[in-house]
Amino acid sequence: MVAEPTVTTRSPRHQLEIQLDNAIARLDEARSFAKPALSGRVLDICKRALMSADSVDLVYDRIAALERSGIFDGSDWATPEILQPLLAANTLRMGNRHTVILECLSQLRFLAVARGDYFHPSVSSEHAQHFLSQVLALNLNLLFDSFGEAEREREAGLNEIARVVYLHLVEHIGYENIFDRVVDEVWRILAQRPIQVDTVKTVITQIAVCMANPEMGTPRGGDRLVSALFNPSHGCREDPGFDAYMQRLQAMDEHAFQQEAGAFARAMHDTGLVSVYHTVFLRDINERRPDLLPAALGLSSTGREVLLCYQPLIQALIDKAIFPETAQGVYGLATLLERGILYHPAMAPALWRQLALPLSDATSEALTRAFGNAHPAHVYLLAGVLNTLGQPLGVGQGNNPTCQAARAISMWSYNDPDYLLQVVAWAARDNEVVMHFEGQPVSSRQAVEGLAKGGVLDVDPVSLVVAPHLDRIYMAMGQLCMERGEDPHRRINPEFHGWWVGRGFHIAVDVASGLLSEYETFLRYFYASYHPYYNGNQPVIHPQPAGIAVTNSAGRFVGWHAITLLRVALDQEDMMRAYFFNPNNDSGQDWGDDVIVSTSGHGERFGEASLPVQQFASRLYLFHYDSLEPGSPEKVPEEDIATIVAMARATWASER
Repeated sequence: MVAEPTVTTRSPRHQLEIQLDNAIARLDEARSFAKPALSGRVLDICKRALMSADSVDLVYDRIAALERSGIFDGSDWATPEILQPLLAANTLRMGNRHTVILECLSQLRFLAVARGDYFHPSVSSEHAQHFLSQVLALNLNLLFDSFGEAEREREAGLNEIARVVYLHLVEHIGYENIFDRVVDEVWRILAQRPIQVDTVKTVITQIAVCMANPEMGTPRGGDRLVSALFNPSHGCREDPGFDAYMQRLQAMDEHAFQQEAGAFARAMHDTGLVSVYHTVFLRDINERRPDLLPAALGLSSTGREVLLCYQPLIQALIDKAIFPETAQGVYGLATLLERGILYHPAMAPALWRQLALPLSDATSEALTRAFGNAHPAHVYLLAGVLNTLGQPLGVGQGNNPTCQAARAISMWSYNDPDYLLQVVAWAARDNEVVMHFEGQPVSSRQAVEGLAKGGVLDVDPVSLVVAPHLDRIYMAMGQLCMERGEDPHRRINPEFHGWWVGRGFHIAVDVASGLLSEYETFLRYFYASYHPYYNGNQPVIHPQPAGIAVTNSAGRFVGWHAITLLRVALDQEDMMRAYFFNPNNDSGQDWGDDVIVSTSGHGERFGEASLPVQQFASRLYLFHYDSLEPGSPEKVPEEDIATIVAMARATWASER
């Protein structure tokens, strides 16, 4: 008697597992030219696995193998440390089949790193956790199956895949952790008073949607954020819309008007955000009740006096620049007045010129492309000017390698605002900026391409117009002094930024070899130039350009970066700290070896970053100083120098 053969029946999950393993193995073994064709097969199998919550773990468990096989090769996902949360959110909403699957794989990779299941050489667990919190905040609609028309028109199944993956993410991170962390993150960003707040507003909008769901509850501090954007005053308490709000304004009595003005001002200065209703109110009182402008802008006695001295100019700026689409310009105007810079003789005439400035075709096209056509391009530029002048430490470089240009715009706004307006006029009207390097004119029109290939994106209107010109000029100046055998910053920074940049110069590394050079002397002169205990208690009079060696949270060297040293002073706990401006959009960063940059809580003013002076010095590699005021380098304690040297050699200088 012959036994019947045994028939093995594999479950669909088991079959999918085998197919995925085989596809990954083939991709891993393939030569580079063959990988693109095989990647599509792997992504199609991953798509089938991600369609169901029961099989997401098949992909998650193989995420390291997927990356090793080259699934991300040749794409932005191959360098996860540079990925942006907002771009990740947009990819899930608008991407095609393969880009959505790649984005989902990338998110599962971040989850594996955050949970400690996958050690990634470029991403720390803290960074991964932080990144996922931001992306989840930008895609909270996925958790409630709330899709717009664009998503509904996409290929069938992509929305469900994104939702399944995000439910998997939030299951491991936790709803309460997301909400509290997201709200804390929004407040941390807003404490820096950035000019660009579009991403923050998007996150707050998602928070508002979720707060409407009684199952989600109200995260701590979330109600203040939502209120500041959508219903900061009694007149717009339920977000009634512009037409209804305008009708209410017409019926308000004197007391109601006063309350409305105060409510808008409190919400704006509390958060740094401006509600679109605030712009409607401001335009209305600008015509009917200009006496309420100081209250609506929340001005102190300084701001009130400036407004009264230059009231026709201020009213013209409101009329030409303040609209719902340029709402943040209200905060820029208020802070501009509080700075008192209109008392500079050149400022009022320069702003009158800006009001009537004709724009070149190239400038108009760039502004319209970036900010839309709801208003003429000059409206967005004028509102951007108000923000840049009011928030000199709110300038950010966006996702561009233009820290030098962003620093220059910030420094001029901070220290020489009428010169900034001159540069804006040249760039916007003439489509050319001309500076001089050692007596030789350098034109942005004739200069070679700068570091920002293909233009500058994700920035405020002033940076959009001006930064490309500055980028090219900076590169051209570098070429003019390339053959001198010294770091070009020594010559460029004073010529590029202004006369107040110290002509004394120290650099921590040898330019030719990249190795540390007379590092202890470098540190002694930094202390003697800036530390109040060793420079005769001399404060920083003009902001000074400086360079830092940026490190990641593991202390590994990332690159050189331009910052502005603003002041060195004691904080409220008598800790000597260096306060500086970092144009890298978000200054609160973990530089490894317990060096965590603070943006609030240690005496920082809006937009400042700070570190204890020893920690700051441990990342400093270049600074300018006044060679006629050398201080007392010989008095700097040996133990301070030894501590800083050890911190540098443990991180960025470990191989130098």
